[in-house]
Amino acid sequence: MSKRARKAEAAKPITLALQGGGAHGAFTWGVLDRLLEDERLRIVGLSGTSAGAMNGAMVVCGLSNGGPQSARSLLDTFWRKVSDFARLTPLQPTWLDRMVNPGGLDFSPGYRWLDMMSRILSPYQLNLLDFHPLRDILEELVSFDCLRASASVPLFVSATNVRSGKIKIFRRDELSVDALLASACLPELYQAVEIDGEHYWDGGYMGNPAVFPLLEGCDSNDVILVQINPIATSEVPTTARDILDRINEISFNSSLMREMRAIAFITKLIQDGSIDERAGLKKFHVHMIEAEEVMSQLGFSSKLNIDWEFIHSLRELGRQRADAWLTQNYRKLGVESSIDIDEMFL
Repeated sequence: MSKRARKAEAAKPITLALQGGGAHGAFTWGVLDRLLEDERLRIVGLSGTSAGAMNGAMVVCGLSNGGPQSARSLLDTFWRKVSDFARLTPLQPTWLDRMVNPGGLDFSPGYRWLDMMSRILSPYQLNLLDFHPLRDILEELVSFDCLRASASVPLFVSATNVRSGKIKIFRRDELSVDALLASACLPELYQAVEIDGEHYWDGGYMGNPAVFPLLEGCDSNDVILVQINPIATSEVPTTARDILDRINEISFNSSLMREMRAIAFITKLIQDGSIDERAGLKKFHVHMIEAEEVMSQLGFSSKLNIDWEFIHSLRELGRQRADAWLTQNYRKLGVESSIDIDEMFL
């Protein structure tokens, strides 16, 4: 066995749960870039929603085709292409945005127009051709045959079934460009994505991200959640825009809160001896990499801001937080959770 193979075998296996949040997914890009750099870690599964699903697809495709460095390169290429496309759209931050609310688009005429029109007309009227800017980029960068063949690093993608209201997990053999677009389908902007006769919206409504596939189908007891939607806020919102932003944060965290409460309950039963681990239930160690104090200051409009300066700053923030997390918590992998689930989610 080569030295490199021995290192990979000795690395700690981890799974990653990647939240969605539009341009804020660039924070996750930074986190992934730092984790992929660390030879002490081995990613054995990812679950993602919306931008988290896009990031996850780049990681799995890169790992399958060339290893961690290839995954890092593919992530970089994806976000650069997304930003390059954004330069052609009217969704540009103005000098006033940069000065008053860095990252936001609240003073952008293009954003104001889109925000107003999306409240009056549906995407079936505004987006008649059902154009999605990410389709061409995904088809260019992602080998879906590769994703479907990746047994060692499965990717689970969450979407919301429009008619049933249930979560849909696209598993390995179901992954396609439509599955990724379904996971990122904001109903105010895009027509529901049809797959096999069913229609889907953004997975954030029912699973942001779904954690249970990682617990069932991956060979690791450690789940690292990359959190980009703030759970708590220090102030009660009072403006109409701030109220809508907070509603968005709460609704896109609700499914995750429920799953974490279930994990905490099962873990407590195992610790108390009420459940025998031989019954098939395992105790999982939960970890989180986040920047809540920064993300809570960013309004909803910033999720549509793909300006390179902004998303690169989020990438750097993600790298810094992942590096700090590794310094403080690496030794806990395989041993214990690095967050207090009860305090954070109950």
